[in-house]
Amino acid sequence: MPAEIARLLGRAAALATTLLALMVGLGLLLTRGIEGRWPLTEEDELNESLAAARTPTWDDVTYWLSWLGNTGTIVVAAAVVAVVFRRLFGRWRESAFVVLAVATQAAVFLATTLVIDRRRPAVEQLDVSPPTSSFPSGHTGAATALYLSVAVVLAWRARHAWARPVIVSALLVVPLSIGIARLYRGMHHPSDIVGSLVNGSLSVVAAARTMLLAALPPRLAARLDRTTAPPRSAGQPLPGGTR
Repeated sequence: MPAEIARLLGRAAALATTLLALMVGLGLLLTRGIEGRWPLTEEDELNESLAAARTPTWDDVTYWLSWLGNTGTIVVAAAVVAVVFRRLFGRWRESAFVVLAVATQAAVFLATTLVIDRRRPAVEQLDVSPPTSSFPSGHTGAATALYLSVAVVLAWRARHAWARPVIVSALLVVPLSIGIARLYRGMHHPSDIVGSLVNGSLSVVAAARTMLLAALPPRLAARLDRTTAPPRSAGQPLPGGTR
C-alpha cells in the first residue's frame, strides 16, 4: 500500500508541477512581459473606479464574501465536505478528490508567490495586505478549487441531466463573487483574479485526472471505494475504469 500511495502522490505532484510552471509563466508575463502595456493599462482604471464607488453596505458585503475565501474558512469547509461526501456516498473517493483539488491549488498558489512579486493595486486597500504577491488571488483560487470540485461531484452524481448545469452554475457564483469582492476591496488586479480562476480550475482538473479519471492501484481503489451502500450492478463501472 505505501508504494501505491507513493505512485498516486507522484502522479499528483507531476500534474501540480506542470500547473506551477504555467502559473509562473503567466506571472512573469504580467510582471515582466506586458507590464505597463495594454490591456494591463486598463486595469488601474477599473480598480480606481471600484474604489471610488465604495459604499458602507458594499464594504460589508465584500468583507463577508472575502471571508468565504479565507484559508481557515476553506480548510474547514473542505473538511466538512469530505465528511459529508463520505457519509452520503459511503466511500472516500469523492472526498479525496475534493481535498486533493484544494491542496493542489494551495501548493501551486504558495509556490507561485515565492517566484512572482507583484505589487497590490495603487488604491486604498480595505484588508490588511498579506505578505504574498498580488498574483494570483489566494482567496479566489481556493474558492474555485473547492466549489468547482464540489460541483463536479454533485453534477456527476445528479440523477437528472437538467440538474447538472444548474448545480455547476450555482456553485461557480461563489468564487466569481469572491473574485469581484477582492477587486472591490483593492486587493488584486483583474488579471490576478483571472490567474486564480485558472489555477483553481486546473487544480480541479489535475485532481480529477488523479482520483476520478485514471485507474488507481487496485488495493488503493478498493480502500477508497469500500462502501456500505448496496452493491453496483455488474455492468456499472467505477470511475477510473475499475469495477
